[in-house]
Amino acid sequence: MRWDNLSAPPDEERPDGAAPATPPLPLALPGAVARTFDTPGFAGMTFYEVQAKSIINRVPGESRVPFAWTINPYRGCSHACKYCFARKTHTFLDLDAGEDFDRKVIVKVNAGELVRRELAAPRWRGAHVAMGTNVDCYQRAEGRYRLMPPIIEALRDFANPFSILTKGTLILRDLPLLRQAAEVTRVGISYSVGFVDEELWRAVEPGTPSPRRRLDAVRQLTDAGFEVGVLMAPILPGLSDDDASIDATVSAIAAAGATSVTPLALHLRPGAREWYAHWLAREFPQLVPRYRRLYQAGAYAPQAYQREVTARVRMAARRHGLHRGEVGDNRRLPDEAPPPAAEQLSLL
Repeated sequence: MRWDNLSAPPDEERPDGAAPATPPLPLALPGAVARTFDTPGFAGMTFYEVQAKSIINRVPGESRVPFAWTINPYRGCSHACKYCFARKTHTFLDLDAGEDFDRKVIVKVNAGELVRRELAAPRWRGAHVAMGTNVDCYQRAEGRYRLMPPIIEALRDFANPFSILTKGTLILRDLPLLRQAAEVTRVGISYSVGFVDEELWRAVEPGTPSPRRRLDAVRQLTDAGFEVGVLMAPILPGLSDDDASIDATVSAIAAAGATSVTPLALHLRPGAREWYAHWLAREFPQLVPRYRRLYQAGAYAPQAYQREVTARVRMAARRHGLHRGEVGDNRRLPDEAPPPAAEQLSLL
């Protein structure tokens, strides 16, 4: 079972501000401790605290990402991005890929302890570990649960290279730890900023810090000595793929001091596909026919579209003096994502 590495934590004490436990529990998490909190930022949300049995996970061999190991201290994400590719993973826990993914978050409360134990294991060889690759490790819940500081401390103490991809500004809280880690190992930091239009941000990424706040964080991290790359993703067909949007976004990324920009067109895997399609039909029904054409063969837009978007981003990057890092960048993704074997899916 996909949840075999999870178990319930002992219910010793509740975090400050916690309301009584909230039943019912998901069938896949029969012994988890459910929490709700009175603070406005957590309104309507439930957190399922579990004791994970493992935390450093090997990436499946068929994956296209340029790293082999990940740490994901949370499952589900309050960022509530309509397009999030990780949505389907919630169905493995008998939760749905829509509102449950946004509002029911699994918290691996022993993450820091597990990381330290697994890094100390004789079989571990110090491979690069990527974080923020499934859901954001600096989502809102991190402000309460503080799972990342002990994780970074463990990686620092074992001089183990790692990278973080985030939309969250809470990473600035951990800047002292990140600087300590960077003194003994390689630390990669990347931000995800697909567009800077605030109206679009509020519609499609309602739980995230604004793009401008993210870029302010890029500047602060850059000023602290980090080379911060920006994953310009996703670029949304019909919404953020026009020349004006691309130029404004690349200009803002360059002004924030980023060292690279990597464009990535929207891809719609099962789970995310259905949720995004319903949102699109409600908010931008005129775009539905275009999306049906673009994604009729599967999760990825046609290669021609991906190449065109990438070329326009690169031209904008040259105009604004921003050039991508090419060598040894652990966070760099392929320029063009080759589509998997054709999969016939329906959009709406």
